Amino acid sequence: MTEVLAKRRIGSLEVSVIGLGCNNFGGRIDAHQTAQVVSAALDAGITFFDTADIYGGTRSEKLLGRALGKHRDEVVVATKFGMPVDAEHQGAKPAYVRSALEASLRRLGTDHVDLYQLHQPDPETPIADTLAALDELVRAGKVREIGCSNFSAAQIREAQVAVREGAARFVSVQNEYSLLKREPELEVLPECERLGLAFIPYFPLSSGVLSGKYHRGEPPSAGTRLAGVPTGGAHSLLSDETLSVVEALEAYAARNSHSVLELAIAWLVTNPTVASVIAGATAPAQVRANAKAISWVLTAAQMDEVDAITPAP
Repeated sequence: MTEVLAKRRIGSLEVSVIGLGCNNFGGRIDAHQTAQVVSAALDAGITFFDTADIYGGTRSEKLLGRALGKHRDEVVVATKFGMPVDAEHQGAKPAYVRSALEASLRRLGTDHVDLYQLHQPDPETPIADTLAALDELVRAGKVREIGCSNFSAAQIREAQVAVREGAARFVSVQNEYSLLKREPELEVLPECERLGLAFIPYFPLSSGVLSGKYHRGEPPSAGTRLAGVPTGGAHSLLSDETLSVVEALEAYAARNSHSVLELAIAWLVTNPTVASVIAGATAPAQVRANAKAISWVLTAAQMDEVDAITPAP
């Protein structure tokens, strides 16, 4: 039975407040496992699937398209371009924007992308040129909405100013944001709110550190995202300082009869500028856990208590 999740908007698109990040497809999980994860997402009421041309060495788009199959038109598919696929295929020059989209459409097995995102700024290409090419694709019906990723507040403002009157403009910003990385609160989130842009947080569980699967003094288990990553270093995701914060968050969540994963996702959803939390998954159980997390609606007092553990920047 398909569950129904709350919906929010990315421009003209309506998306489930919990999405599925597809960066594991074709890399950490194969076609069969991908199909299981996508099926679980559909059953959980997830309608927003976010991938990129570089994920899984271009295999993510292929596996996602295949797994969605007849459900393609029931969901919102987002992908990205701009990061190096290889030495020849990268950037945001107009000719490449057009060819990158055609390649993504072929891999996804679809005739349009719902949300097409510039994966990172291209310092060698004026943003106005990139936006003009993206507008052509929108007018051609090959793209419904456009967005950007890894943009600073200044770069977001520059892109808004560069849009020709009546042309397509970015409707979303996808940057890293979590309880352990709150820098977007300084400038990017306020800018999104000012301009009416949807914010899509990636790595909402901080590469799994907020999933409850990593513990002090224990090496990451084989098969996890951080397997083989050294622990304890000052700059590590598993540094003693970070794990102290995570342990405090775990204890707080437990006192409220929830997991730290549920806390991490519920906390993000509290911000109305956040359109969809795109947590990745390698198994159906993870998908169901992510979707269940929004059942915890944090009060203002609870938000203040979380701030005391991991303060705003």
